[in-house]
Amino acid sequence: MTDLLRIALPNKGALSEASAELLLEAGYRQRSDRKDLTLRDEDNGVEFFYLRPRDIAVYVGEGTLDLGITGRDLLLDSGAPAVEVRGLGFGRSKFRFAGPDDGPRDLASLAGRRLATSYPTLLGAHLAERGVQARIVELDGAVESSIQLGVADAIADVVETGTTLRKAGLSIFGEIILESEAVLIQRGDFAGGSTFEHFLQRISGVQVARGYVMLDYDVPADRLDAATALTPGLEAPTISPLAREGWFAVRAMVPRGQVQSLMDDLWDAGARAIISTELSACRL
Repeated sequence: MTDLLRIALPNKGALSEASAELLLEAGYRQRSDRKDLTLRDEDNGVEFFYLRPRDIAVYVGEGTLDLGITGRDLLLDSGAPAVEVRGLGFGRSKFRFAGPDDGPRDLASLAGRRLATSYPTLLGAHLAERGVQARIVELDGAVESSIQLGVADAIADVVETGTTLRKAGLSIFGEIILESEAVLIQRGDFAGGSTFEHFLQRISGVQVARGYVMLDYDVPADRLDAATALTPGLEAPTISPLAREGWFAVRAMVPRGQVQSLMDDLWDAGARAIISTELSACRL
């Protein structure tokens, strides 16, 4: 047995649930008990380590772990020597400035002010790049209360819906500091290998499958060109003659978000027996 690929995963929160779901769909075992700190999946050549999301970039960059799943915001704030491999399409959020309506309302007005955040490295780099000098007040979460409690004039925080900010009497202002999502990261000196390549292929296969469905339909010969123009597939549709004279069966992958309108258009174009099938994984 070759050395197992060592992968850090979030141990709790939304990133944890979404990461586990992605990996299960990719064919990897996941823990059944949330108290488990590790899980070995020797059949697939991997070992998972369940860690605090904020610590994952440090463990991957500074230690012996090969890969990890964390937020892009957490990766950049850590300053660890780990690099992003790819975005994973979940856990999306935006890192923004926010404050009361009678407080600072643009980047220039933040000069000399107190800014509360849980991401001091990320915020400090953003301000330095723009030549703004401000005092950063580092807090471990719940930064929305900092203004009311008199320790900050504005905040910089991860925003998903903005509901929490509004409840605290705050509103967003200024440019987006960072658009974040869950990302796969790797150690800077990680050499890869076949197990790693298979891991990437599986993850990619699930991501593509989540964005597409398979569409099958029958169409008469005189409508074939019009129908296949609607469903070109990723490379080309699969076309097979039917036992019924002058008819063809067509199969093509189509974007999930367009499937209902495509089925309407295909029907209008003369296609019949139109069937949409879910995809669970693929290799492209």
